[in-house]
Amino acid sequence: MSIASFKKSVWEEALITEFRGVSVANLITTAPTKVEGNKVIFNIISGGTIKDYTGTVEYDDVTTAPIELNLDIKKYFAISLDDVDAVQAVAPVLMQTANEKALDLKEVQDGVVFKEISTSIPSTNAIGSATTKKPITTPTDAYNYLVDLSTKLSKKKVPMVNRFALASAEYINLMAKDTRFADNFNVLPNGIVQGATVAGFTLIQTEDVPAGMVLALHKSGVGYATQLDKVQAITREGSFSEAVRGLQVSGVKALRTDALAGLYYDIATV
Repeated sequence: MSIASFKKSVWEEALITEFRGVSVANLITTAPTKVEGNKVIFNIISGGTIKDYTGTVEYDDVTTAPIELNLDIKKYFAISLDDVDAVQAVAPVLMQTANEKALDLKEVQDGVVFKEISTSIPSTNAIGSATTKKPITTPTDAYNYLVDLSTKLSKKKVPMVNRFALASAEYINLMAKDTRFADNFNVLPNGIVQGATVAGFTLIQTEDVPAGMVLALHKSGVGYATQLDKVQAITREGSFSEAVRGLQVSGVKALRTDALAGLYYDIATV
């Protein structure tokens, strides 16, 4: 392969397409309103009250509070290939390669976002704690705690639409034994438990959630942005093989902590 024959756009499109198909972080967070190089901006709008009409109208000023976030989280992949030209020419091989790297990036990025969520949950929205976990002995316990998380968010007047609950397969499958859970559900590639909602939550099954935790949130609670910064082909020194490498930059920040909730649990009996 000559470096000149490397098709950067082909690799970027394949990687971005595959990443979007499996990313949980993109699904559950708010995208920035503006991107400026390696910096993104989120606008938080506030102001205005509902008044009684008595014949006159008074206007309130609406303010926007921009929140800047640097894309300072940098992750990369680097893979060695015998023939990059051959991979580019055969679509199934390219997509398989892109899928593998997208899954690796997804696992890392989801973990970064989940950590931000778990460390930003206010104490009033937490059930249990890292040192005092709630014991779960039955499917009913698992189901009911999700209802309790929904109540936590509702008491903070968090909208019902775009609520998500993230839990491991261990927790989801235990809860599925409750008679109130949907009989037929399907876990999609991005982890969404299709065909089953609990207490208004779209359920997402993921093993990247912190161990012993269920995370609950509204989409407005967290701001997140990511982009492929560089995709390059190189000839490996001292080798006849070539390599493809890519750099992904991202940033994450809790925008509205009252829209975040969490359960600390320990499954005692399954």
